[in-house]
Formats: sequence, C-alpha cells, structure tokens
Amino acid sequence: MVEFTVPLLVPLATTGNLSSMVVRQADERAHRVVFSRRTQGRWQDVTAAEFRAEVEAVARGLIAAGIAPGDRVALMSRTRYEWTLVDFAIWTAGAVTVPVYETSSADQVQWILADSGAVAVVVETPAHARVVSSVRSQAPALVDVWQIDAGGLDDLVAAGAEVDDDQLTTRRTSAGPDDLATIIYTSGTTGRPKGCELTHQNFMALTDNTVARLGEVVSADDASTLLFLPLAHIFARFIQVLSFSAGARVGHSSDVKNLLADLADFRPTYLLSVPRVFEKIYNSSEQKAEADGKGRIFHLAAATAVAYSKALDAGAVSVPMRLRHAAFDRLVYAKIRAAMGGRIRYNVSGGAPLGERLGHFYRGAGICVLEGYGLTETTAPSTVNTPELVKVGSVGLPLPGVSTRIADDGEVLVKGPHVMRRYWRNVEATDEVFTDGWFRTGDLGALDGDGYLTITGRKKEILVTANGKNVAPAVLEDRLRAHPLVSQTIVVGDGKPYIGALVTLDVDMLPTWLKNNGHAQMGADEAAGDQAVLSEIQRAVDDANHSVSRAESIRRFRLLVVDFTEDSGHLTPSMKLKRSVVMRDFAHEVDELYR
Repeated sequence: MVEFTVPLLVPLATTGNLSSMVVRQADERAHRVVFSRRTQGRWQDVTAAEFRAEVEAVARGLIAAGIAPGDRVALMSRTRYEWTLVDFAIWTAGAVTVPVYETSSADQVQWILADSGAVAVVVETPAHARVVSSVRSQAPALVDVWQIDAGGLDDLVAAGAEVDDDQLTTRRTSAGPDDLATIIYTSGTTGRPKGCELTHQNFMALTDNTVARLGEVVSADDASTLLFLPLAHIFARFIQVLSFSAGARVGHSSDVKNLLADLADFRPTYLLSVPRVFEKIYNSSEQKAEADGKGRIFHLAAATAVAYSKALDAGAVSVPMRLRHAAFDRLVYAKIRAAMGGRIRYNVSGGAPLGERLGHFYRGAGICVLEGYGLTETTAPSTVNTPELVKVGSVGLPLPGVSTRIADDGEVLVKGPHVMRRYWRNVEATDEVFTDGWFRTGDLGALDGDGYLTITGRKKEILVTANGKNVAPAVLEDRLRAHPLVSQTIVVGDGKPYIGALVTLDVDMLPTWLKNNGHAQMGADEAAGDQAVLSEIQRAVDDANHSVSRAESIRRFRLLVVDFTEDSGHLTPSMKLKRSVVMRDFAHEVDELYR
C-alpha cells in the first residue's frame, strides 16, 4: 500500500478560534474542574468558569499594554499552569504565541525574538529575564518583558482593569480559523531554526477529530492528565489543547525530579511521554527488583507481559497464560501502575520510536501505550494507535481527515487540515517540503495492508533523541570543526538518551598545538589518549555546547585515531560527511559512547 486516507469525523470549523474553547467550556460546564494547579504543595482545582476569568484578566492586560491583533508574543517558561494560562490569554487578545524553550541559549532566544518580530515576551524566572536582556538590542521589535515569578501577570491584570467587555469581545473574536495562532521554531539542517506557522484551524480540526477518535481516553468522566514535557514542544502543546477541549482535568509538573511524587498525588488516567521515560520506569523497576532479590520474578513477569500482549493480538489467550498473568499482576504490574499514580490506563508515546518490546510489556502490564507519529509541521500527531485499533510496533492509522503516502524513495508524505501553511518568512524552505499539496516529512516508512504506518528510518539529518528532542547536528559540528585540533566530527544520538560525538584530530595542526602549549611531540595514536589533548577537545565541546540548549548539548565524545577523508570513503568530493558510512564503519565507537 502506498497511500491511505481516513475521512473527517468532525467537519472543519468555519468560525471561531482557539480562545472560543475557553468560552464554550465556561458556558457549557462552568463548574467542571478543568485544571489543578500546584499551590503551596497542594493541588488547587480550577473550574472552567474560573479559568475563563483568569484568561480574560490577563488578556485585558495584554490589550492595555498595546498588543495588537496578530502581534507575536513570546513565552519562555517551564511547564506550569501559567504557561497554559498565558497561551490562551494571548489568543484571547487576538495575538500569536511564540514558544521558547526555557533551556534555550542566548543565541537561540535572540534568533527567535528577532525573526518572529516579537513585540513582547513573558518569561518565568530572573535567569530567563537576564537572557532576554542580553539580546534585547538585537530584537528591535521587542517592547515589553513580563516575568511570572516577579508578579508580571499580576501587573498585567492590574493594567487591564480598564479594558471593558466590548473591547475584549472584539479582540477575542478578531481571529478566524485560518488566521495564525502560533509560530513554533524547529531545528533546521542549516542550524537556524525555522518557524512553523500553525493556524487556529490546524489545532481545531485536529483536536475535534482526535477527541472523536480518542474519546475513550480523553473524554471519560474521570479523564485527567499530568503534563511534564516542555509546552514549547508541539507534542505537549497539542495535548494541552486536546485535553482542555475534551474537558479532561489537566495538571502540570515543572520538574522531572518531582514527577513520581506528582504522579502519586495527581493520579492521572492517561499520560503523554517519550520513550526514554518508559525506558527509565522499566529499568528502575528492574533494578529495584534485583536489589530486593526479586530479579528472577521481575524477568518472568516481563516475559509474561510481552507474551500476554502478543496473545491478545492473536486473539487467543490460554487459561494458563491468564492465570500466570493474574499472579504477576498482583506481584509486579500493580506496583508499576502504582508508581504512575495507580489510575493510569493509557500512555501516549511520541517523539521517537518506542520499540515492540516495551510496547508489549506495558500493554501486558495493564497500561496501553498508544504510539503515534507527527512533527511540529503537522501540529503533532498525524497517525496514532487507538485503544480499539492497536498494532504494537507501528505508529498507527491516520487520524480522521489525514492522508499518508509513501513516495517512491520511501519518504512519508502527509496531507490534511493539520499541516502547517508555511515556514515563517522562508519561502525557499516552504517550497522544499511541499509537493503537489503533500508535506514531505523527511522520514522513511511503510504502510501495511490495513493502513498502519511504520517508521523505518530518517531521510533528513535531524537527530531525535530518546527524550524526543530534535537536534540539528550541523550547529555543533561546525563549531567543533573551528577548533585547530579538530579535523572532522559527527554528532550522534538518534534514538539515544543523549547527544554524543566522534571527533578526529587534525594531524597537520597537532604538532603546532603541542609545541605552542608546551607538550612533548606525539603521533595521533598517542594523542588520542593523552589527557592534555582530551582536555582541550573537551573545552572545544564545551564551547560548541554554548550554541545550543542543554538538551541538545554533547554529553560524551570519543577521540578517534583515524580521520574521515575522501580516500577512506567517509567524505564526498565536496567534503560533506557520508553519515551512513561513518555510522556503519564506527558503530562500535558509537556504542561505546552509551555504555
């Protein structure tokens, strides 16, 4: 199969925008709890009516500050209730949200603020405010900076007290479905992030149809989720909008160190995460069992969970299997579910491949993992497994209204109302990714006879870590190669827990560097193990890391005793790295980075 389409379940909206959700929820179920926020160590419920009042109060402040319809307002904060509050307030004021990762470097912040033409920015902490201040002169449109932790939102609310209801209504209804809602910057191979223009319709069409398809997950009477992934990323951002639209209770966890405690208190029924979190839960459970002398029991339980899940696919679970599964449910699986709050029924996984083993394990342990696939350019999910339609190892069927196609070269193409309209101020990049109305994802995949998509590889060079972070290797590689001791480097980490690098020495420059720095002369073989040389390469790595966020930084490197050259087959005649050849020839060295 080369193409598969699922028709819309919910027609496209012809009026309204994302702020309309706030009004609808308050009008239809004013007393329903839609958020719970951490206040002095306790969860404080926020009803739909209360949320509307808070959103509108902040929106009035933005209007009073001079934010005009269509203005870009940047938002730089950890995942917390105020992130969601400000996001909806910006939309209510008729403006456009520009998310910024709270770990972003000054260079990245400067580029996003300047390129988007942001006129204001809401930051969380004094550290964020200092970063913005350091680049303010290079962001000519920037006028206002409000800091959440310094009472900036309270200042906005006070300033907006004189904005009347008619002004607010006019502004709230100023945007239509096809107007711009947000610009989300994603990594590019050139190192300069590209801004994805996502409209209100992109979100609304995908949200309405995903609620219709995943109602069992997000619309159940007790449905709730705890957001802990960065809301600057489209994955968490879409789940924020989806959950609020469906009426699920949403909480925020801003520090992964507190995640287990927050899960125990909040007790969500579904969770979105990246594969690395599922791996950590599995590994920590295994190690705890080993430490308690119950390693054999855990491994038997894990094998049973996988076998049970596969038996469900086959439609034949034997009586002995059911009994064995029930016994391990009491001994092992229940404890894993308890660690995730005790009520968890579904986990939505994306950002990187999960793998069949973990998919079957969690399903067999009573937690159905719904693996999906999407990109920033597609407002997050294009395909997803659903509770009644699961094929472990695949990323599911297209969501309603979405079409998938496999090009002749194996690239996955996508079409639908959720696909971005273009890259912000970048006609060339836009033209490169659209062909006859189809968006070229840059990923390789296959469709089976039932229309389920499987991702088989990456056509583009962007790395996606096991934590779901997109990393452009060129930024780091270019900076590393600027050091005199470095000849070539390849940044790795696709599907891995962190970013690593293989580095080769410039043998022509080595003697000079050794002499200038008072070291004895040595060959490349000896230099690759010399502490002074390794320390210098580490300094080069540290310098390169200054150009990216912490999540994108190189954690470990390995210095090779050979170079990448055209003669060795690792460089093209134009001196471009043949990544697939390097990864094949140096697979062992790459593996060593993660031992």
